[in-house]
Amino acid sequence: MKVYLSVDMEGVTGLTDPEEMHAGKRGYERGCELMTADANAAIEGAFDAGATSVLVNDAHGSTKNLRIDLLDPRATLIRGPGKSQRMAQGLDASFDAAMFVGYHARAGVQHGVLNHTWMGKEIQNVFLNGAPCGETRLVAACAGFHGVPVALVTGDEAVGQEAAELLGEVETVAVKKGIDKFSAELLPPSVAQARIREGAARALGRLSGFTPYETDRPYTLGVEWNSTAIAAACGLVPGVKQTGAREIEFATDDFTQIMALMGLFATIGGQVACGSGPYG
Repeated sequence: MKVYLSVDMEGVTGLTDPEEMHAGKRGYERGCELMTADANAAIEGAFDAGATSVLVNDAHGSTKNLRIDLLDPRATLIRGPGKSQRMAQGLDASFDAAMFVGYHARAGVQHGVLNHTWMGKEIQNVFLNGAPCGETRLVAACAGFHGVPVALVTGDEAVGQEAAELLGEVETVAVKKGIDKFSAELLPPSVAQARIREGAARALGRLSGFTPYETDRPYTLGVEWNSTAIAAACGLVPGVKQTGAREIEFATDDFTQIMALMGLFATIGGQVACGSGPYG
């Protein structure tokens, strides 16, 4: 059994502060250790359930967060920028299951710890085929495009609810309960990681009951930005239409193009925002 593991950071055990997500900021190094520990818990559970291989993708920010020196030696790690598929890099039809660890609720979800979609402030909303779309839905749809079911989602309670509404009987593990965007009631790491390990094993133990998440083609991606300048810049990409002052849209039959474009949009949006200072 071949398992794919996409690991984000905002939903990791113990983390609530944006500074813990960024290199050089207060708490980041400890955040990386906690992120790796959550990943290891899922890896351990996967092997307990009979996995023969686990591929881990560092899916947060710089994608240079997971500690390879602390990673379970039975797994392999995709690390570093320049990945065309970003949060789904390495995922293809050869996998039997996908698991999402450290995920968070989409932008605007009340009580979602560090809730956002793809970018912290530049993106207001993302839509897939006209419906609101968070990172869980986006990566699950990519997995579904490859015929791979999502078996496990871990993070805060809000992302678990989001995943259950989207994916049905998916296994979820809540490691924290949001109070507001930057505050939460937390489980101690030893407790949270034991639950992740057990949840991963349970999920793969009932893998035959899961089906891939599929959406209708063509896949239509819509992005509502916080800035007219970012929308205008992204609208210059061939195939992308600007549908409003702050809105863009793209349609395709190939979901890998959606993932690649989200990465490109983030690059463009980040550059415009950083170059615009307080107006970005």
